[in-house]
Amino acid sequence: MQISNKFTIAIHALAFIHLFQDQQRVTSKVLANSIQANPVIIRSVLSGLKDAGIVDAKQGSGGFRLAKLLDDISLYDIFVTVDNIDKKGLFNFHDNPHPDCIVGGNIHAAVDDKLVQVQTAMEKELKTMYMSDVLVDLEKAIEEKVKRT
Repeated sequence: MQISNKFTIAIHALAFIHLFQDQQRVTSKVLANSIQANPVIIRSVLSGLKDAGIVDAKQGSGGFRLAKLLDDISLYDIFVTVDNIDKKGLFNFHDNPHPDCIVGGNIHAAVDDKLVQVQTAMEKELKTMYMSDVLVDLEKAIEEKVKRT
């Protein structure tokens, strides 16, 4: 599969920004600490989110803020922003199946449409899920953890 960790990094970053944007400056360094990822990767992900109008950034170390309501940010929006799937699609098929082999010569005919169906179904499902849904579940998880401690 060709989905990178940028998708989940973006979701994590957006959740963090939502929870803390009014309490502190949410910088790439702050996000990198929470996500435990290199700040360069965080800046790359946030740059894409900024270009897509999902976050705003102040110059210098002003930090990031959400530019849209959580109800207006679908997981599909995030996915297509940070995980540019090329024309090959989501699945990376091995390059050179042997054309004279009975399996190798026919594997694309047997599998390609199925992989397109899987990708289409995944994208359709992502369009029904929003960052607001993620925050509901995140806040429940935080609440449960607080109760246990």
